[in-house]
Amino acid sequence: MIPFAGSGAVLRTTHGSARIEKEAARLDPALWNAAFAGRCLDARYYEALEASLAGQFDFRYAVLENARTGQSAIQPFFFADQEITAGLPKRLRWLGRLPRVKMAVAGCAAGEGELACAEPWALEALEETLAQCARREGARILLFKDFPARYRPLFAALHRRGYRRVPSMPGATLALDFSSFEEYLQTRVGADARSNLRRDLRTGARGGALTLEVVRDAAPSLGEITPLYLQTHEQSDFQFERLNAAYFAELGRRMPDRTRFFLWRNAEGRLLAFALCLVHGGVLHYLNVGLDYPEALERHLYFIVWRDLVTWALQQGLRSIETGQLNYEVKRRLGFRLAPRDLYARHVSPVAAPFFACALRFLQPARHDPALRQFPNTDEL
Repeated sequence: MIPFAGSGAVLRTTHGSARIEKEAARLDPALWNAAFAGRCLDARYYEALEASLAGQFDFRYAVLENARTGQSAIQPFFFADQEITAGLPKRLRWLGRLPRVKMAVAGCAAGEGELACAEPWALEALEETLAQCARREGARILLFKDFPARYRPLFAALHRRGYRRVPSMPGATLALDFSSFEEYLQTRVGADARSNLRRDLRTGARGGALTLEVVRDAAPSLGEITPLYLQTHEQSDFQFERLNAAYFAELGRRMPDRTRFFLWRNAEGRLLAFALCLVHGGVLHYLNVGLDYPEALERHLYFIVWRDLVTWALQQGLRSIETGQLNYEVKRRLGFRLAPRDLYARHVSPVAAPFFACALRFLQPARHDPALRQFPNTDEL
């Protein structure tokens, strides 16, 4: 490793060099802001993660330089201490007694992975950089996390470097090719699911009217939002990141043009549910939900939230809704299609690598959710 004057270390790669920074503030602003321009999760989102989740992840930024062409690219990555059984359902967590493993992870700590530069040279330089940093920091696993299926042709190069691809928990998408929630029910939801949904909505209405407020900055409500998120987070079978009040505050402060908080309150003004979404490119990206239990179950708040999000998105003229991971059985009944995401992983030790590759067959998250096999496009996983 060669010292880099000013702030970061410089590593050699096949194509030139990679400078490593620990803070986005140390990056060239023009290059950094251009890195994810046009993406929903742009540079500001990664800055929000750095500002709010630094206690969970050790963030890095690789400034990749192509000595032959003069091109530059910035790619975020991070280190995480993780149980290798974290991708298993809770019923299989008896394996959780295994030691935690340090991982060097390319991608987004709380969201879908993206490459700022999707060219072969940049991917090769990133992989070499990730491997060198892993050796320096004592990480045992190299991971490309939650990258959409469109990267598969490019990432075929990772197989030649010893990586194994396994399906991650996919996202889900619903095209808004209808004009109203009622038309949606009639055309996209099966008869049994439609009847159940109508019944659940009627049951929810008997609990009293709810008011919906949509805001860009939820700072005044953080004390209510965060406990609801944590309640819902604890219900989840799969857990990687754990969001906090700072995360919600940073999104509202840094990305007010895209951030929307949906807040549902009862007649007494108590917050019963919230949803965090980003609006970009005609798509409502449904990131997080928080529900007040046990009232959420009694009033079927999940479906009230869903109805109101669909209605709002239609009013805004949006073309689709994209959601994150989990709750697949419900999403299947609501007419979603899967949006496949992949993990690419390898062990840094040549001796352990074959055993790790075999273990991935069992540890892959998507293997253990039977609902995934019922979607019309499950073969795409």
